[in-house]
Amino acid sequence: MRGAFAVSEHRAADIFGRRIVLVDDVYTTGATVAAATRALKKAGAADVTVLTFARVVGHLI
Repeated sequence: MRGAFAVSEHRAADIFGRRIVLVDDVYTTGATVAAATRALKKAGAADVTVLTFARVVGHLI
């Protein structure tokens, strides 16, 4: 997932210094959340909080 997400240059000012809430419908390995969080932090987000509605049970992955 590394490099899968990026903040476009014209939206970077919307992210910089902000506290962001990232919503993910299902948490499996955490790769999506990690990649999206990296992109937001790289764009200058002050903090990223993740909300997830469901998770996959470990032995099912």
